Amino acid sequence: MIETNAKSVRQIQPEPDMLALEALGWILADGDRAARMLNLTGLTPDILRNVVTETATQAAILAFLEAHEPDLVAAADHIGVRPEALVRARQELEA
Repeated sequence: MIETNAKSVRQIQPEPDMLALEALGWILADGDRAARMLNLTGLTPDILRNVVTETATQAAILAFLEAHEPDLVAAADHIGVRPEALVRARQELEA
C-alpha cells in the first residue's frame, strides 16, 4: 500500500489534466528531477512547452512519477492527493 504524508488530502479530486500540470510544476521545481524527467522522456524544454496540453504528454509526466515511487509519493503529498489519484489520472489520460 502506498502511503502519503499529506496533511490534508483533497476531498474533490481535480481533473486528470490539472493533476498532471500540478505534478509537472512539482517536478520542475527541482533542477535535478527536471533534468531526469527530460532525459528519460526525451523531451526538451521547447518541446514540452509546445505539447504540455496534449494528453499523451500529461500521461507521460505522471508515468515518470509512477516509475519512482518516492517521487510519486512526494508529488502527491505536495499536491494534496493520494498517490493513487495520480496513477488513476494517468490511466484516464491514456484511455
